[in-house]
Amino acid sequence: MSSLPQCPACGSEHTYEDGAMYVCPECGHEWSRDAVSQDADQGLAVMDAFGNALADGDSVTVIKDLKVKGSSAVVKVGTKVRGIRLVDGDHNIDCKIDGIGAMQLKSEFVKKA
Repeated sequence: MSSLPQCPACGSEHTYEDGAMYVCPECGHEWSRDAVSQDADQGLAVMDAFGNALADGDSVTVIKDLKVKGSSAVVKVGTKVRGIRLVDGDHNIDCKIDGIGAMQLKSEFVKKA
């Protein structure tokens, strides 16, 4: 098991050191060791649609009607979601919505309650 960080561009685990830089052989991305230590200190930073910082356990309100993929259900504007969890990825909020169940939301479609 390697202690080197994953590539921030493509997520590859096959990174290697080259002097004071880390290099990803799969996508060619290079970044400094200092950037890795700064990212680790900051943690996951997610902002809502209005620029407010979100944290695990926050409550948010949906600001746009959202269709639920694979279903005829719709998450309506004004739906309050409690106890969110922040995750990496395109849909960076993991939550449970009453009447629909577990799903992931994009932070650009919510505001901090």
